[in-house]
Amino acid sequence: RPPPLQHWPPLMRCRPKHVLGRLTKTGIALLYDEGSENAYDIQLKLTKEVLTIQKQDVICISGSDHSTNVHLLRNAGDEVTITVQYLREAPSFLKLPLGSPGPSSDHSSGASSPLFDSGLHLNGNSTNTAPSSPSSPIANEPKYEKRWLDTLSVPLSMARISRYKAGTDKLRSNAFEVLALDGVSTGILQFYTAQECADWLRALSTNISDLTLQNMKMANKCCSLSDQIIHMGWVNERFEGTDSSQLYKYKFLALKGSSFYIFSTPPVSTLDWVRAEKIYHLCEVLFKVHKLWLADDCWLQANLYLGIHQDYELEDQRPYCFSVMVGHGKSHYFNVELGSELAAWEKSFQRAIFLEVQRTGSKTYMCSWQGVTLCFTVDFALGFTCFESKTKNVLWRFKFSQLKGSSDDGKTRVKLLFQNLDTKQIEMKELEFQDLTAVLHCIHSFIAAKVASLDPVFIDSQCMARKYMYNN
Repeated sequence: RPPPLQHWPPLMRCRPKHVLGRLTKTGIALLYDEGSENAYDIQLKLTKEVLTIQKQDVICISGSDHSTNVHLLRNAGDEVTITVQYLREAPSFLKLPLGSPGPSSDHSSGASSPLFDSGLHLNGNSTNTAPSSPSSPIANEPKYEKRWLDTLSVPLSMARISRYKAGTDKLRSNAFEVLALDGVSTGILQFYTAQECADWLRALSTNISDLTLQNMKMANKCCSLSDQIIHMGWVNERFEGTDSSQLYKYKFLALKGSSFYIFSTPPVSTLDWVRAEKIYHLCEVLFKVHKLWLADDCWLQANLYLGIHQDYELEDQRPYCFSVMVGHGKSHYFNVELGSELAAWEKSFQRAIFLEVQRTGSKTYMCSWQGVTLCFTVDFALGFTCFESKTKNVLWRFKFSQLKGSSDDGKTRVKLLFQNLDTKQIEMKELEFQDLTAVLHCIHSFIAAKVASLDPVFIDSQCMARKYMYNN
């Protein structure tokens, strides 16, 4: 297990540096093995594209390097017999700070050191040899230091961060792991304080986001203006287990052109976009924030959906949750690691939907009433229109501002309440749709986009995650 905090070595910290919008950072952490419950010191080096893990090792810095015979172990085969002997000088040497010279030999003891006998001198002379002569100066004796050496480099492009214990909703205490696109993991990185853990999370998240943005810009060069990538990134999707337990799986989401994509792995080629697990039309989905984590013991649960009420079980302990409601009453429930990521997804969904509404201009759905097949159109400029499918004869038309209310049976039927501009009376129009949820989401999207086109601050005023994060 990680040692008590008071036994941790002093932390080596440096101030983060900004490089082209990204952060570089160096610091000490623990690498924690959940299997063995052991931990040891490592040094982390963050650049704009890579997170490097370094471990301590002893290296020869000058003089004759007798350690060149390590190659004997590499070439010895599958089985090696090693004789282990006690070395009096080793304990004090191994406890030296980084960069310190090794302990000198005790010339007065007259005892022979096993390490010196083997030729691995720690900045001293062998006590069973004569004083050095001009032909064998002390300067030729090897000198050793403990240094940080690179052991693992994790590319941050399309990487993801996990703060949770595998298979649970429990946050690791001051710890997380980083997983590269190819699945290579840093292991569990444990930090001294919650503040330091948060600093590293922000720094890593910033660099990963910047690299994702860079990838989006490169991909968008090959896409038309109507098919640009608005936002993409990793999330955790919740599934219900066979025993009513809640399971989370990594998913990669993307908002591109007219569609919302769900992938199991990030798209890296043009062909990958048609191989998504799910693809939904943006005008027919609804983004909903569920939970924000404002303080250690303070939850904010937000219900932002107006018109349709649908209960969600919020029994899991994960903060920063949102859902995307799709057609036929179905939905996807997601969680992200940081509040900044939740705010980014909320604003990106709104922006992507508003852009798609303006590009599309109108959406028409087949419907019926009392056995008559009709067409119902939602138009960004005109509002609502209902006309006969065969004759195209317009039955009624209302502006967005004339819609005063609605109700539905949760299945196929909806009642729309419009105010007649001449009589000021409320007129009810009842229609039946095959996919009522998609139609209601489309109405919501068009009305919101209409308001946003008239009020420039509307989008920001609707971003609940951003507002509550910044106010708190």
